Amino acid sequence: MKILHTSDWHLGRTLHGENLHEYQREFQDFLLAKVRETGAHALVIAGDIYDRSVPPVEAVELLHESLAALAEETTVILTPGNHDSAVRLGFGAKLMRPGIHILADVEGIEHPVSVADEHGEVLFFGLPFLDPDLARYSLAPKGGDPLPRTHEDVTVQAMDRVRAKLEILGHPRSVVLAHTFVAGGDGSDSERDLSVGGVASVPGGVFAGVDYVALGHLHGCQNMSALVPGERPVAWYSGSPLAFSFSERHHTKAVLLVEMDSSGLVEVERIPTPVRRRLIELDGSLKEILDSAPNYSEDWVHAIVREETRPAHLQQVLSAALPHLLFTEFRSTRETESSAAPVVTREASPTEVISEFFDYVTGAEPSAVQRDIIEQVLADARARADLTESHAQRKAS
Repeated sequence: MKILHTSDWHLGRTLHGENLHEYQREFQDFLLAKVRETGAHALVIAGDIYDRSVPPVEAVELLHESLAALAEETTVILTPGNHDSAVRLGFGAKLMRPGIHILADVEGIEHPVSVADEHGEVLFFGLPFLDPDLARYSLAPKGGDPLPRTHEDVTVQAMDRVRAKLEILGHPRSVVLAHTFVAGGDGSDSERDLSVGGVASVPGGVFAGVDYVALGHLHGCQNMSALVPGERPVAWYSGSPLAFSFSERHHTKAVLLVEMDSSGLVEVERIPTPVRRRLIELDGSLKEILDSAPNYSEDWVHAIVREETRPAHLQQVLSAALPHLLFTEFRSTRETESSAAPVVTREASPTEVISEFFDYVTGAEPSAVQRDIIEQVLADARARADLTESHAQRKAS
């Protein structure tokens, strides 16, 4: 059986204010072409299809168009993540057309989708993001106490239900879609923290007993199989198809082609996704960055400018040289006793506070002209405050 595995589309997301809709549409076109090219029996999407629980209209329309086109070619199976939520993504599960399966029912985890090939059926189980505060009740044994409030305990209970179902059915080939943080995975800045009670992850061993685990949540494509005891399951994060932070600039984004033989043994191939714009971090003096700018005219850029004092009109100068500049940082090269922001004391005058903040941000003390402006602004603010207080006293009398 051929299975395409993807996750973490985050439809509706932006990157430092840049609308990613057209790039997400390009990925959907790429994915549909790969489904046709590979002849995949199933496409699995392991959570975070939307970026937030109430997505923008264009994101909803894109998902509907994409799922409709994909369902013409293969069986589509998806489960919610921590961004889109089981309740919100699952509300339309009964309205979906044949060939699209939304596995969002936490209490019905042991009810799989069956997809057949020439060797028989493969069962697909969906573990949506399991919020311990809710799942500890819905997954608790009937009449029993709630489960402990941890990701591990609720995931173990969910997988126990899956394993029990497989045993009843004689251990057919099986796939689990799970949106979670497996301990040992390599994260990035763009993933939302899953911590509950200080613990955000689950051990890989909880997924033992199935043939393939299609993981979602971490945005880097990575093989987690070594963290699951025994020969099976094979477990992978497909990662996100696009980069959603500069911490992902070194990722090779991909979808996974999973080939499962008649006995359930799995081979996995990475298929790189298209990258129209790279994410580049330029770090150096303003001159060094401007000199290299022509090499990055089509890339999204994070510029880190290192000078003794902040150059005048820094953002305008960089934006003119780098058309797709998204994020600028200034870091002073001056030797300072502390890199911490200045502490404001009760005794400090407003002029001193503003001057210290100016120095902290720009790397230089305000000039005489700038100091005069600060004094004038403060004088105007005091005058307005006195006038407001005077009006208030007149009304009171």
